[in-house]
Amino acid sequence: MGNHAYIRLVQGSAAPSGITLDELEQSLELYQDALKRTGHQLNWEYEDAAFPYTIEKVVEPSSSEPTWLYLRGKASRYRHIALNTITPNEQSEAGSCPTVQIVLPNGATHGDKSKANELCRFIAQRLKAELTLFNGRVMYFNPRKL
Repeated sequence: MGNHAYIRLVQGSAAPSGITLDELEQSLELYQDALKRTGHQLNWEYEDAAFPYTIEKVVEPSSSEPTWLYLRGKASRYRHIALNTITPNEQSEAGSCPTVQIVLPNGATHGDKSKANELCRFIAQRLKAELTLFNGRVMYFNPRKL
């Protein structure tokens, strides 16, 4: 598949100056906690079905600090999702605002894509950001003036 989605932290976002990889990992942990509480209410291990991934930090050879969050699938129908933060001074498709990039690497399944869409919406809503989905459509969670 090899698709990208972007969460842009535009003016009016909860974190307009940017987000770190650790803060992004905290957002994923909040997502897992919400799923755990939902499962507790349903009396079912919902978290394992709704978030079938383990979170790993990836360090690139040219850097000493983690640069990617890698979600490795636990079940056979889920393989992997990668998340990265982009600062405005880096040359990218993201533009001139701090951005979270969600990548479906080659070999990702349709299950990965649907879980990535859920994660994108959760993170964008939490950060009050602008979300460009994998299909190019844009969702606005930031307060905009008309």
